Amino acid sequence: MYKAKDYVLNGLLYLNNVARPHHKWLSQLMIYSTTLCQSKCKHCNIWQKRPVEHLSLDDIQWMMQSRCVTQRTTVGLEGGEFILHPQADEIMAWFQENHPNYTLLSNCLAFRRVIDAVRRYQPCHLYVSLDGGRETYQRMRGRDGYDRVIEVVEALKGEVPLSLMFCLSPWNTFDDMANVIDVAKHYGVDVRIGIYGTMAFFDTTSGLLAASDFVTQIPQSIHDTQENYDFVALYDEWRNGHLRLRCQSIMSSLVVHSNGDVPLCQNLDVMLGNIHEQSLDEIFNGASACQTQCHYSHHCNDCWINFHRKYDIILVRNFERLLPKWLIEKFYGPYQWTADPKQTYRRHLKAIL
Repeated sequence: MYKAKDYVLNGLLYLNNVARPHHKWLSQLMIYSTTLCQSKCKHCNIWQKRPVEHLSLDDIQWMMQSRCVTQRTTVGLEGGEFILHPQADEIMAWFQENHPNYTLLSNCLAFRRVIDAVRRYQPCHLYVSLDGGRETYQRMRGRDGYDRVIEVVEALKGEVPLSLMFCLSPWNTFDDMANVIDVAKHYGVDVRIGIYGTMAFFDTTSGLLAASDFVTQIPQSIHDTQENYDFVALYDEWRNGHLRLRCQSIMSSLVVHSNGDVPLCQNLDVMLGNIHEQSLDEIFNGASACQTQCHYSHHCNDCWINFHRKYDIILVRNFERLLPKWLIEKFYGPYQWTADPKQTYRRHLKAIL
């Protein structure tokens, strides 16, 4: 999933963003370009939003001119269901020509359109939502779409890097996780595992995922995947109030909503600005934004959303490969993986494996 080059480049970006907070670069820019969606997911209510909102191609081109967006910035096209955007073809064609480092996230219900768009406009990665087997899919997403997902995977697995996106939630189980891992292994594709959390933009309302003996229920097959086990296992420590990591991802990752709002993160309903009123550079690197980012990066530990916390895990895990914990805390600040503030990442993972 991650190569040595990725770690080096992300390290350089991290150093730039710490040293030059008013000239930060984005590693990720996720564009929720439309609220249109043909799923009826229990874990996301965006399909109920009215009126429907879209970011236009002009809006997106305006954002992409920003200095904080570089050639290495990975831009994600999402929704809703992006492929339903009335300008989906024009937007993907523009990215293919001008910023090929872009990805597509899809539920694949419009499977023929997804296959055609990927082959025509060649995103650098395709992320496909799959939260369990056929029955779980229909129960959780309100549509009989399992076979359509499989059809997309079968058609595109050798043509584009492809990841199955599994979200552990109150509406599925660890058995469903194992099922999706098996599907990924069968087709030789990647799998990314997230955990349900409340997000204002998606109008999610259910409480945090709870389970007794959480770690022991994680399927052993997760060890056959890359960069998933620690995120899932550490959720238990975070939920119980033991794990505390600074939120550093907000210094290099950004989300733009379909109405132009730019939140601090995916979890909090804290807005940095709106692209219809300010440039993305002003929103992300302006004085007010820097003050807000600095405050929350030091004090917020309130979510376990993969988009944000995986970055924090990797960052501190790599620090610990080079330096002792006490020295890291001199510049990073106090942090802990478990109830024992002296425990390191490596020792904790070794203890629970």
